[in-house]
Amino acid sequence: MPIVSVAAPAKDSRYEIHIGRGLLRSCAALFAPYAGRKAAVVADSNTAPLYADALMAQLSLAGVQPALITLPAGETTKCPEQLSALYDAFLDLRLTRRDVVVALGGGVVGDIAGYAAATYMRGTRLVQVPTTLLSQVDSSVGGKVAVNHPRGKNLLGAFCQPDMVVIDCDTLLTLDERQIGAGLGEVVKYGCIADSDLFDLLERLGSRAALMAQIDEVVARCCAIKARYVHEDPFDHGVRMQLNFGHTLAHALENGMGYGTLLHGEAVSIGMVAAAGWGEALGVTPKGTQGRIRALLTAYGMMTDIPEGLTAQALADSMALDKKADGAKVNTVILTAIGACTGVPLTPDQLRALLTA
Repeated sequence: MPIVSVAAPAKDSRYEIHIGRGLLRSCAALFAPYAGRKAAVVADSNTAPLYADALMAQLSLAGVQPALITLPAGETTKCPEQLSALYDAFLDLRLTRRDVVVALGGGVVGDIAGYAAATYMRGTRLVQVPTTLLSQVDSSVGGKVAVNHPRGKNLLGAFCQPDMVVIDCDTLLTLDERQIGAGLGEVVKYGCIADSDLFDLLERLGSRAALMAQIDEVVARCCAIKARYVHEDPFDHGVRMQLNFGHTLAHALENGMGYGTLLHGEAVSIGMVAAAGWGEALGVTPKGTQGRIRALLTAYGMMTDIPEGLTAQALADSMALDKKADGAKVNTVILTAIGACTGVPLTPDQLRALLTA
């Protein structure tokens, strides 16, 4: 079973990402440190019927007292109203700071349960059990948790490093092709910004079927890359911003089209192609890089073009509200090569011009 360690200065300790197949039915030993405590298992209406019974049985075997809290599935759940309902559920369970919140689901569940754990009684313990490819390679690792605001994605957030992450790759067998694609956007991102060998591997595999045959290895590789960024920049003030390649436009697309219309990885796929084009126009990214990224994403059945109906002005205005904005400029991640990148501050006017070029 691959284990990736994350050095988290914010916790003054390390935590581990456990990756394997069938872990939801064999993870009792991992939860032994919580024996005698309560566990609030937060799932959604999709993941609860599939995985909650198995996980809660393992928690019980470990001597933990589990209780299931089920939220509606979908991006719209990441809102202040559902967060308040989650606090109420914790209070009804009489959850304390010594107990643990277990986030069982994709990025939505991980984000809202993590934010609730970070803020309930000024912070309780958290375990991430991601069940989608997107959450396994990205959102469950690194401690960034949040809910959405009507004026922007993830504008209400915190840092809450988990005690551990438990990744059962068998959960990917229950995902539809669109959900797999949502995760592939982030997998390709890691190759673009930090691992040209991973990008080359994805090009050689050339299809989703070939990739899924090696998914354990790929998930572990992506988690190791994310872990390095978390160690170097736990609070996202410097180099960790490189993980936002493609996200400046992606978040604007998600907001402009209504949360849930585009899956996050779909928006990131479009955003990466656009950002590569911006980099070429600025003379920072080598010519031909955008075409190579577009070809790879197309081979994996990913979206690469901005949907119709969204104006450059509206997208630029939305990007100006991005969390990476610094004064009048937005710190935009631009590739210097496949496997390397840098930050380039751009004004909303520059972004609008690039979108219309």
